[in-house]
Amino acid sequence: METNRQKKFGTLLQNDLVDILQGEVRKNGMTNLIISVSKVNVTSDLSIAKVFLSVFPSDKGAEILAAVKSNTPMIKHDLAQRVKNQLRKVPNLVFYIDDSLDYIENIDKALKGEENPVENPELLEKRKKA
Repeated sequence: METNRQKKFGTLLQNDLVDILQGEVRKNGMTNLIISVSKVNVTSDLSIAKVFLSVFPSDKGAEILAAVKSNTPMIKHDLAQRVKNQLRKVPNLVFYIDDSLDYIENIDKALKGEENPVENPELLEKRKKA
């Protein structure tokens, strides 16, 4: 369970990371691409921050994640410049793709009947015979 201190750190890092990442997208002239930071989880010793990114369109997620991971030292440096008055030490950043929106979309499709497992039981993994 996260403490209030971890939540405050996470929120502070999330706001600044959004500015950094979206600034890089604008600076590089990438169009039709949105990167948002959906959640930042900080460990109890405040040394590691797990950053969950949402990328739109989602088919570019793996490509963007690879680019962000390769630029992690630069992102951490930019973050340190922004939060140097609030934090003593900037945590190590570990980036992940947040696929919860795709999961929600699949549930919506199932509920709307496009892929209704009640009408077509073959869609369920448990019902498929190996």
